[in-house]
Amino acid sequence: MITTRRLSAAEVVQASLDAIDRHNPDLNVVVARNDEAALTAAGELDRRVAAGERVGSLAGVPLLVKDLEEAAGLPTSFGSAALGPSELPPAKEDSTHVARLKAAGAIVVGKTNTPELGFAGRTQNRRFGVTRNPWDVTRSPGGSSGGSAAAVAAGMVPLATGSDGGGSIRIPAALCGFSGFKPSLGRVPHGGSEPPSWHDLDSRGPMSRTTRGTALALDAVIGPDPTDLRSLPLPESSWAVAAAEPGLPSRVIWSPTLGYAPVDAEVARVCAAAVSQLESLGVEVEEVESVFGEDPVFAWLSLTNAYNRRSLSGLEGTEAWERVDPDLRALLEFTAHQTVVDLVRAEDECHRLNVRLVELFRRSRLLLCPTTAAPAPLIGEDGLINGEPDPNWVRFTYPFNMTRSPAGTVCAGYTTGGLPVGLQIIGPQHGDLVVLRAMAAIEDALGVMRPAPFPP
Repeated sequence: MITTRRLSAAEVVQASLDAIDRHNPDLNVVVARNDEAALTAAGELDRRVAAGERVGSLAGVPLLVKDLEEAAGLPTSFGSAALGPSELPPAKEDSTHVARLKAAGAIVVGKTNTPELGFAGRTQNRRFGVTRNPWDVTRSPGGSSGGSAAAVAAGMVPLATGSDGGGSIRIPAALCGFSGFKPSLGRVPHGGSEPPSWHDLDSRGPMSRTTRGTALALDAVIGPDPTDLRSLPLPESSWAVAAAEPGLPSRVIWSPTLGYAPVDAEVARVCAAAVSQLESLGVEVEEVESVFGEDPVFAWLSLTNAYNRRSLSGLEGTEAWERVDPDLRALLEFTAHQTVVDLVRAEDECHRLNVRLVELFRRSRLLLCPTTAAPAPLIGEDGLINGEPDPNWVRFTYPFNMTRSPAGTVCAGYTTGGLPVGLQIIGPQHGDLVVLRAMAAIEDALGVMRPAPFPP
């Protein structure tokens, strides 16, 4: 509509800023604003459209950026009260991810909240406070891309950036009732002068309500970067075109618990019903009781705690250390004495998990399981599994960061209380397009995704 001049970019950006004004006091999603620069960029884009110049595939789309990556002119706090003063300097340049979205025409309107260093499955920190879920403001939107997910679900923006080192795109997308996708490691390059914060676990990617919207944004950001050792070559075909006309997979593997995960009865019911619906539409479903022999959480924590300890190095024993999130501080202190051999053994576990997936994917190219073990938790609390709090209610997602697999989530349905439930879809190494096409087809087949009931 912008490129055909039925709407102006200025109108669209102003509508987004107005939505942030209305909803942010209740949700606490946006932690830095970019109003003046965004409206200036929108006016320049409208001038280019009027002059008949070519503009990108995301021309005029308002964009929020997760506060773990740089957007020029806006501060980057990493959700931390310990890293720097209350007034942080603005970033001088964009991350590669943001730069490519802007090159396609997206317009940055602000930054979104995240837990400190992205370490948690819910979004709250000592610098900016608690972010709330637009489906129920007494509950968390998940994390660590919870601010971006809540913004998209509440209609503040159609597009936001996320990152996923243990489920941080998939968890909040599932809890906020829309589709989210973690690309294979290296699809969206980290690039730049600084190394990735979570090395071989973390994938960046855009977040949009639908798989097709996400695929359109991915087309603008995937491809190699010489400064990223892990970046992958550009695919031969457009992911947006491929996702536009998907077909249901002929065969999937369904694992209700992955072999180790307790699951809330409501989540189990909704996911099982979604899989049964796919089966009724002709998808052959093979149920597998155990994918992995045990929960790999300790290997994952060995890696992530080492990464976070590196980021906070030099603070221990200082006044700033007391400003680190208490839960994060406890984790770091718990693993303070791990050795380099412990880290190598954690990497060994990544290898073993992937070997198990290779065996499974000889029978089918897709694995389905719940995205989270519990619905959205109450603010400040753990997820409830059959009425009992469980601190590791996110145990379905991080194994697939360890295997570097492409993985996504679609809305499978709702609990009796009306909270969204996600169904996770995992594909083989570098099989991003396989997962995206399946996500779009399953999204269509289930047909349950709806807007968040916010404001009530």
